[in-house]
Amino acid sequence: MGVIVLAAVIFILITDLCPIYDFAEPKPFSGPDIFNPYRHLSSDSVEWKRACFHTHTKVDGILNECEMWPQETYDSLASYGYDIVTFSNHNQLTTHPFDPSLQVNVYEHGYNIFKYHKLVFGADNVIHFDHMLPFLESHKQCELDYLGMSSDFIQMNHPGRTVGTTRELFSHLTGYRIMELDNRLSDEQPYWDWALSAGHYSFCLANDDLHHPERTYCIAIRCNYLDVPSGSYADLKRVLLEGGYYSMHLPDPKRGDFAVKHEMNRHLPSLTSIGLRDSTIYITTSEPADSIFVTGSDHRQLAYTTHCDSLEYILPANEPYARITAVFPNGVTIFTNPFAHYDASTQSTPYVETEHSVNVFLTIVYNTLILAICVALGRLIRRICHRRKRRI
Repeated sequence: MGVIVLAAVIFILITDLCPIYDFAEPKPFSGPDIFNPYRHLSSDSVEWKRACFHTHTKVDGILNECEMWPQETYDSLASYGYDIVTFSNHNQLTTHPFDPSLQVNVYEHGYNIFKYHKLVFGADNVIHFDHMLPFLESHKQCELDYLGMSSDFIQMNHPGRTVGTTRELFSHLTGYRIMELDNRLSDEQPYWDWALSAGHYSFCLANDDLHHPERTYCIAIRCNYLDVPSGSYADLKRVLLEGGYYSMHLPDPKRGDFAVKHEMNRHLPSLTSIGLRDSTIYITTSEPADSIFVTGSDHRQLAYTTHCDSLEYILPANEPYARITAVFPNGVTIFTNPFAHYDASTQSTPYVETEHSVNVFLTIVYNTLILAICVALGRLIRRICHRRKRRI
């Protein structure tokens, strides 16, 4: 048993070999212009399509995280009003169950101990390599760089449930385009604001991370509404990288009662307009919200209104960004993508991949130390095996 444990430790340590980076200092958004993620909305009467991008299904093989096949999972979500469903099984590309034109190559990367997972969009092949113990910022950045080389874009999955999520981490990481909002019924998304405050621009998605469609508290608890003509990957990729969508968290009324849950999902509030006039951000909703508030840098509340269906906010020149949240009487919460200052003459969006250069000295020291520990453990295993042979 001891030999197996030591061999497992060696395996984990070997996977943790990586470059060590020097990260650039955080630089908040600035510039004379304001980026409007909703600039391409098709009209004032958008027909939003409801989507979930993070779902798990039954697959061929022994590693299953769901008891339902893709068609069954799709049917379950469609019964709640979802128009678009993509299948993001761990380290596996899943074929769309009935329409090849709706195929989206997306998978969840990561089996590591810390649950540092990413959704990888647009990859032709799965990258199976993972740091099994990604305790350094450099481990996490290395994975983003590596995955980004063979994909279109990356979503950072459930940061609130990832071991090691800190403000310092999100002030440094770069290379992802979407942040997943995974806390269920509140605006407690500090990690998103940590990243935005450091000048790392990203859009948001709220997904079920569905493993159990048969449980009311696991399905239709998060969703997204996209201004998109179809569920084809070309359309989804364009909108997901432009920002023309908003996210929603939903309560589970009368937990366990599917009839009540389905009925609530037939009458959800929505955004009826959102955009930017000069430096004024505006939003209107289909019904009055209990509260609508604006969140800015350092997770500060910039504006707040109650019992209304609209809000306008002038984004000051010294405020890097602002995002809006609307909370409704039944607990439904809407999150918008952030409006941010930038220089439109030099940038198309506020998103930039910030510098992280390899520190050659620390890389050599760190990897040499890892290899030395592995060699020492290997010799220990050899001694143990030798003693066992002598006893025999």
